[in-house]
Amino acid sequence: MKKKREANFELLRILAMFMVVVLHYLSHADALVKLGVPATRVEIVATLIEALNIVAVNVWVLISGYFLSETGFRIKRIIILIAQIYFYTICVSFVMMATNVYVVHTTDSVYKLVQYIFPIESEHYWFATSYVILYVLAPVLNAGIEKLTRNQLRVVIMGLLLWFSLIKTIVPVVFATDHFGYDFGWFICLYLIAGYIKKYNVVLFYDAKKSLMVYLGSVFIIFAAVMGVYYINLYRGGLVYYFTVPFHYNFIFCLTGALGIFSLFRFIRIKEGRFADIVRRIAPYTFGVYLLHEHLEIRDRWLEWMEGIFGNVPRDSVILFIVNMILCVTAVFVAGVFIDWIRAVIFNYIRRVMRNSGATRLFDRIDISLRD
Repeated sequence: MKKKREANFELLRILAMFMVVVLHYLSHADALVKLGVPATRVEIVATLIEALNIVAVNVWVLISGYFLSETGFRIKRIIILIAQIYFYTICVSFVMMATNVYVVHTTDSVYKLVQYIFPIESEHYWFATSYVILYVLAPVLNAGIEKLTRNQLRVVIMGLLLWFSLIKTIVPVVFATDHFGYDFGWFICLYLIAGYIKKYNVVLFYDAKKSLMVYLGSVFIIFAAVMGVYYINLYRGGLVYYFTVPFHYNFIFCLTGALGIFSLFRFIRIKEGRFADIVRRIAPYTFGVYLLHEHLEIRDRWLEWMEGIFGNVPRDSVILFIVNMILCVTAVFVAGVFIDWIRAVIFNYIRRVMRNSGATRLFDRIDISLRD
């Protein structure tokens, strides 16, 4: 029998993607505090909201590593992932052209065409590029997790943390090899951490309450670091680069915050029933939310479209700002889930046609040989 997805982690997956859209809302709304400019109440609250949600990407990768680290390699999984990326990259563009929504810019070039034909290589979606590479490397990482002793794996993880996170957290200059967590190198580190937790059933922070406190404590430190640097810069100047560091995905407290909320949901038990079923139904479509609203032709325009529905982003009222944010983000999330449901229906139809024609047998043989 097919094993049911764990509803608590599926709920966390939904939450993580919702948080990603919140982060993009704050960025496109230009709502965060800015160096050298007196901060408004809305900007301070927006910066706090950013700190609450900045763990989202790390959480998503931790979930992937937690489950992929114990499963065999499936080439079909990679093919479907790449096909999903191409569906949004190309099909969404054609739909926009057909509905006269696509905008042709005078600055469009051959490279833009390349971004559609080779979306992974050109980082049409930076996250998707790193995620696909992580998927390809998964069997190698899984072999390492399986073969290394517990102490060896711990040393590898600590070495990667030192390289990717700990040094950059305390040194106020940018390193040439630091990509702020926007690369597959950091994803590998997160994958191994999740694989270690899964293999040895590591209990993080003892219970749900302490896990929540770790998450909230990390959020507080991130927010305090940003605001502290902001005020130092405002009155004394300097620290321009380090102002951005607490919001980097490989900032150490961004990691601890992600581990805190990940641990919290490990302790949560969702009772089987209607709610659990709804969560399991929605979660598989959440990656489509990212691929839709971060499409090259949509990422800089969707907030403008939302403002046409819900009004301009409020700048003077914290309550109205939060209400507008929730409405806009929810609308984008629901639209993304709906579009990806349509994508899944199309993919399932194609899969049935291929199965009936015997075209999937080749992939099945490849999968069997790789597992063997």
